[in-house]
Amino acid sequence: MDHPEYSIEELSHALFTVNRHAKTAPNPKFLYLLKKKTLEKLLEDGKAKKIGLHFSKNPKNSLQRSDLLVSVGEYYFHIPPQKSDFAELPHLGELNETYRNPKTNLPLSKAKLILQNYTGIKSLPDEKKQQPPYPKKKYTKPVFKKLGQSYF
Repeated sequence: MDHPEYSIEELSHALFTVNRHAKTAPNPKFLYLLKKKTLEKLLEDGKAKKIGLHFSKNPKNSLQRSDLLVSVGEYYFHIPPQKSDFAELPHLGELNETYRNPKTNLPLSKAKLILQNYTGIKSLPDEKKQQPPYPKKKYTKPVFKKLGQSYF
């Protein structure tokens, strides 16, 4: 599949934007999948570098977990590690909370488009238009009160 060539800078800015939005999105599954697949493809293409492992800031079920730290341009991201990463990479211990990626102003829609074009991922197979979690209730009281009618 032919896709446009993107610079490391464009891809890292798009990754930063998608990652930032995924942390607060009501349904972040697709954004995290897009981030993971993009980082895997960047590693495969030699455009990103595995740095090491960090203890996870949010381990599931209170168990100790590690995340893989990946460098893309001047940005750093975490993704789940593979078994081979534990044998091949240094463990960096606790995450340095003082480091922050550089800020970028890129609309989420454009960031998603860049990463989708780069990876070839269009959407989650089961992703449908988001339905509200509950049916909308119809208003049953009359809007205008008839003469002599009481609401109570």
